[in-house]
Amino acid sequence: MNGLTENLEKGHEALRSDAETVGTRVERLERELDYMETQNPAPPCVDMDKNLMEQEIMTAKEKPKAEYKLSDCRDMISRIKAMKIVKKAGGLKGVWFKDTSVSGKVYVFNGTSKDVLYEFGSARDLAASVGLSRGRPIHLPFPWSGMGHTIYNGYAYYVTEGAVFQLIKYDLQNGSVVDSAVFSADDQVPVYGLSPETYIDLSADGGVLWALFATRDTERTISLAKMDPDTLEVEQMWDTPCPRENAEAGFVICGTVYVVYNTKLASRSRVQCVFDVDGLVTSDEAPLIYFPKRYSTHSSLKYSPLEKMIYAWDDGYQILYKMVMKKKLEV
Repeated sequence: MNGLTENLEKGHEALRSDAETVGTRVERLERELDYMETQNPAPPCVDMDKNLMEQEIMTAKEKPKAEYKLSDCRDMISRIKAMKIVKKAGGLKGVWFKDTSVSGKVYVFNGTSKDVLYEFGSARDLAASVGLSRGRPIHLPFPWSGMGHTIYNGYAYYVTEGAVFQLIKYDLQNGSVVDSAVFSADDQVPVYGLSPETYIDLSADGGVLWALFATRDTERTISLAKMDPDTLEVEQMWDTPCPRENAEAGFVICGTVYVVYNTKLASRSRVQCVFDVDGLVTSDEAPLIYFPKRYSTHSSLKYSPLEKMIYAWDDGYQILYKMVMKKKLEV
């Protein structure tokens, strides 16, 4: 028995040594893949309105303006500067972010369908909390659906699912529903192939409420709607060229849609499709961005224009990506 035990211990030690060797090789391979991806990134998918493509041949004086234009919002992504893992709290899927207007508070929607969100004074308060225990619970009148919510100017804009998808505008200070509207798109399908719980993905910047969505008529690609945050009225829609397949999340910055892709067996997330409503982002300006390797796939990505950061939820981890921005170049 002693001899057998000794042999087993030697075998165990050999297996552990082999496992360490394999782990080292895997890490080296990942570093090499990271380098190859930065040197030979996947080609971006960049497109714009057909009318705007025709207008590019005109001179600056002759060129008519697009229907939508943000005069004071010209930021576009250049690269990722840094990544910070803030905490692991909640379920595998969820969304967290700051009010995109002025508030420094952080809000957490844990899960894909609940009716209690949590408010924290800052990201530091969230990091110091045991789970979500230090957050102020806010009970919503209707449960949310998916991970496509946002908070702007003190109001929570979220999606609830019933016979149809409905947008709710909720006053966080008064604790009351200010407005609601049925989203004006028929036969909706999940907007992202890798996040099937999200049918409408909302974001806000520059006084505009944006909605990324998809329908059966254009089910292979993602659509964009510009909405009035005061009335929830849809003012304009675009069909983007960005495919739903293998998309995990997306976000809008100054009228530019960025869609992030992955694979079913989680790999490196990357921005691979860009659509600009003003036609100011050309193929030469499109970002070739790979997110650092993490745990799984992003269930949500929310951009904070005041901080130039993306709030990400990845397999229960709350992550911050610090972005370096540049200005769009008008033609």
